[in-house]
Amino acid sequence: MQPDRNVELKARDPDPAATLATALAFGAREVGTLRQRDTYFPVPSGRLKLREEDGAGAQLIAYQREDAATARTSAYRRVDVPDAAALIAALEDVHGRGPVVAKTRRLLQWENVRIHLDDVERLGHWLELEAVADRDAEDLAADHGRVAALRTALGITDERVVAEGYAQLLTRADAPADLVEGARVAMGRAHAPYSHFRVGAALRAGGDAAGVHLGANVENAAYPQSQCAEASAIGALVAAGHTRIVEVAVMADTPLVTPCGGCRQRLSELAGPDTPVHLCGPEGARRTVTLGSLLPLAFDEQALA
Repeated sequence: MQPDRNVELKARDPDPAATLATALAFGAREVGTLRQRDTYFPVPSGRLKLREEDGAGAQLIAYQREDAATARTSAYRRVDVPDAAALIAALEDVHGRGPVVAKTRRLLQWENVRIHLDDVERLGHWLELEAVADRDAEDLAADHGRVAALRTALGITDERVVAEGYAQLLTRADAPADLVEGARVAMGRAHAPYSHFRVGAALRAGGDAAGVHLGANVENAAYPQSQCAEASAIGALVAAGHTRIVEVAVMADTPLVTPCGGCRQRLSELAGPDTPVHLCGPEGARRTVTLGSLLPLAFDEQALA
């Protein structure tokens, strides 16, 4: 079975009342107000969320969509879920839990385009255009055309359009600026003359006089002697007199950087399964997970007994 498809555009909405009035004047009709809660789960590829909607039950939604500040195509599958709480618990056991996006959505319809006037908790007001494609359509040129027409009518300028989804925006908002900036500084100082893959890590220590401790990857011509950024940062933290990690940020200029297996074990020595790990790109945090979701069933001191 082929996935469903749509064409989406997301933008900041500085004046929702004006947007509503303009959309109605353009011929859109008002459908109603929805209250939705989307729980995201880290997965190896694509995106996965469980949507709970007041009065409409729950659905598991798996989708693929590139991040681009323009109208972009999504391919998605929806599955009705009879027990949302049980499925959330099961998925969290396997994947860990990502951000939770709660929003009130005022829904309008123009031709096959859904107009979402969203009030998102902790993110404010947003506007989404979603042209739902015909399942048998060979291309989506007509859908792109309708989204473009609505974008012009609503006066959506380039600087208002965003590439990321709400989960990514919320993750970036959650990641502490000092930790993200520390990882950025460390990445800039990486010694990576062979791979040219520069990684920075920033660790927040627990206890008295806690601070942020930085590390970069340090490569060596004898490859086994190289050191990961997380290992470098752990050394700096311990040298400063600390033995507990309460928060982690790792950054690289790659679609999604994650600590290698060895560094997950190194981090688990001084951090707990609930320790947040912010996975960052140069622009900021892209996803926040827990150390336990990165390293389930970690080898710890109890395993030595």
